[in-house]
Amino acid sequence: MKHLKRIGLFVATVVLIIGFSVSVQAKEWRGWNIHVAGYPNTVAMDKFAELLSEKSGGKMTLKMYHSGTLGSQPDAIEQVRIGGLEIGNFNMGPIGPIVPEANVVSLPFIFKDVDHMWRVLDGEAGKMMEAGLAKKGLVTLAWYDAGARSFYNSKKPIEAPADVGGMKVRVMNNDLYSGMISALGGNPSPMAFAEVYQSLKTGVVDGAENNWPSYESTGHYEVAPIYSNSQHLIIPEIVCINADVWKSLSPEDQKILKEAAQESAILQRDLWKKREKASEEKVLAAGVKLNEIPDKSAFQAAMKPVYDKYLKDNPDLKPLVELIQATP
Repeated sequence: MKHLKRIGLFVATVVLIIGFSVSVQAKEWRGWNIHVAGYPNTVAMDKFAELLSEKSGGKMTLKMYHSGTLGSQPDAIEQVRIGGLEIGNFNMGPIGPIVPEANVVSLPFIFKDVDHMWRVLDGEAGKMMEAGLAKKGLVTLAWYDAGARSFYNSKKPIEAPADVGGMKVRVMNNDLYSGMISALGGNPSPMAFAEVYQSLKTGVVDGAENNWPSYESTGHYEVAPIYSNSQHLIIPEIVCINADVWKSLSPEDQKILKEAAQESAILQRDLWKKREKASEEKVLAAGVKLNEIPDKSAFQAAMKPVYDKYLKDNPDLKPLVELIQATP
């Protein structure tokens, strides 16, 4: 009888351990995204969550929180780094001050065009950036498209560096962006993205800079109806996971996770191209004045102090900058 009781106790213990193990493995992760419903990134991150659950048989699940509902982007980046959140879709701009290698993509005019950016990210330079991110607790799962950022304001077309002179321009919280505006003679105003619309409306700032979908989806075009196609920054967005969570996964689960993220990136890039065109058409139909800048050489020349300071502060990153510039 005692023998049977011991067997029963052993079986119950094993069941409890197995049940606990399954519950740990099937823990639901939380994912952060700043973008609104319907935005390419939002759709793609939801697809990522769907694919992850399907490919892992429900062992790995992700609950997405969109529109920055779990906090500001800088806070969320830190939360993913320390493990307060597991996964995030971030712009590389706010990551730059934390990861020097990642800050390279925030150098104005570092990329010739969007296709050049993808070639860089898929090559040795991309691996160097991913290694830098991993050292700071962020493991790269996929890269999302964020197009090219250009200036918009409520005052006048920006056709030459001098046109930025005296303007108060909102930038993301990154010294390189502040340095860019200062080098053009403007006054940089770092502030949270959520504050930009009201600041443009009330004149706290004269202008800002972003891509077509963000310019349109936030309604910034309503209060800053002059868009100058400078394409000064071509900054990708990253889908990343906390490094400790990544290390805790088996090679098989890591492969599933990365495959799901990269499949979502294919969807995001396709949606992005369509949304970019639709956003441009919408704001132009609403009366936005667009001016092209065929020759950007004067703007590029004005960036010399920005590059000089960056390389002085980060001399070990000079090979990475040169590698990007040399990538055909």
